Amino acid sequence: MEATTTKTGFEKYPAYKDSGVEWLGEVPEHWEVVKLKRLFHEVKKRTNVELNCGSISFGKVIFKDDEKIPEATKKSYQVVLKGDFLVNPLNLNYDLISLRIALSEIDVVVSSGYIVLHNSVSLDKNYFKWLLHRFDVAYMKVLGSGVRQTLNFNDIGNSDIVLPLIAEQTAIANFLDRKIELIDQAIAQKEKQIELLKERRQVLINKAVTRGLDPDVPLKDSGVEWIGEIPEHWEVKRLKYITTKIGSGVTPSGGGTSYLDSGIPLLRSQNILFGKIDLEGVAFISDKTHNSMNNSKVYKGDVLLNITGGSIGRCHFVELDLPLNVNQHVCIVRPSEDVLTVFLNGLLASNVGQGQIWFNQQGGGREGLNFQSLKNFSLPLPPIAEQAKISLYIEDFSKRTYDAISSKQNEIEKLKEYKATLINSAVTGKIKVN
Repeated sequence: MEATTTKTGFEKYPAYKDSGVEWLGEVPEHWEVVKLKRLFHEVKKRTNVELNCGSISFGKVIFKDDEKIPEATKKSYQVVLKGDFLVNPLNLNYDLISLRIALSEIDVVVSSGYIVLHNSVSLDKNYFKWLLHRFDVAYMKVLGSGVRQTLNFNDIGNSDIVLPLIAEQTAIANFLDRKIELIDQAIAQKEKQIELLKERRQVLINKAVTRGLDPDVPLKDSGVEWIGEIPEHWEVKRLKYITTKIGSGVTPSGGGTSYLDSGIPLLRSQNILFGKIDLEGVAFISDKTHNSMNNSKVYKGDVLLNITGGSIGRCHFVELDLPLNVNQHVCIVRPSEDVLTVFLNGLLASNVGQGQIWFNQQGGGREGLNFQSLKNFSLPLPPIAEQAKISLYIEDFSKRTYDAISSKQNEIEKLKEYKATLINSAVTGKIKVN
């Protein structure tokens, strides 16, 4: 039987058979379907305290350089050598993102919770790097479904995988190494372009809210070191004098148990991003709880600012006219009639606002910004008519920037989908490579 080609132009094998394994589907007729334990065995070598500690991070074995592990604990660790496969079989019930199998390129020691695999037969490890990647993504989480949270070697070893001829293994591995490197480079380039778009937007907003739109306007010293020169007809005012409210919410009584599947959105720090308020994954509270938290009700035109944790300083304004509330990690900054919402948000997101946030953090190990410090922020302020022009400029440029970013993100998603399809097609024999 002659070989055929796919719609994408890749050659197919002459004949296929049903593998009997859902995630593999049809495989080339001459390929074997075998138990993983026929090809790999578990290794439990202990220990070499001279080696650095390691772990898996998104499909790679990495050093944990800054982790201080007592020598007594380290002695219970197991050795992973370059060329071994490391499997993280833990917490499959809630961690659905991490890639859990990696071909190690370094010598490390890892905790006894990991599974270390060494090949029992001659094979191309680079091919199995890609096959086990597919096994991880397509099937490993199925093994850990239901009440099972952790796997052992028997679970993995009794799973079915394919075994091409070793020459085919090498051809597939070389093909994927080349192709995936090119795809990853394209993704990295687009991610860099997104960062450059964000940086350009930030530069232009910084300039707009501190110097205005007229490049020839006369300047004066603002009298504030971190603001520098401003247009001579502008003022510098403290935030408390251009707002009617600065305050946060509280965690509802009962904490997370009070959250509902629907109701009034309760905005938390993860919902407040630069450039938008993200309602994906938002918590909901009842009307009764919402009304009991009257002081932290949110209205259209409010600027919301994260005041604790790693996302401190992220801010955006409320564009939706619907009932909303916030918890204690989000501050409501409600503008007075002296400042427009978009302009105020631009000030807080600018280097002037973010610099003061950074300088005034309180709380030792956990970053935090108190209301008194926030109220005393010094900010440049043009007349309201000029604020309106600057706000329109910010909104127009931001829309064009975010449209461009969205386009790049869509391109990245398509590349990632193509990457996943290519890996699956190659390692399971849906396409024949040379």
